[in-house]
Amino acid sequence: MPWSWRLEKADGTLAEQGGLPDETFTTQADAETWLGENWRELLEGGADQVTLLQDGVAVYGPMSLHPAG
Repeated sequence: MPWSWRLEKADGTLAEQGGLPDETFTTQADAETWLGENWRELLEGGADQVTLLQDGVAVYGPMSLHPAG
């Protein structure tokens, strides 16, 4: 079952995909590693938070991309 991230605005609506990557992964670990490497690009591209999906079903999230502070 594929893993993916739903990219969202702060209000939970979907972020515009224009310019943002739409990736799928074979494992949860691969998805989480990719997010750790790319969260800044996603934030700069207009996403505020993400939700992890497994085969289209939410596993956890939303999780903010903004640094704590």
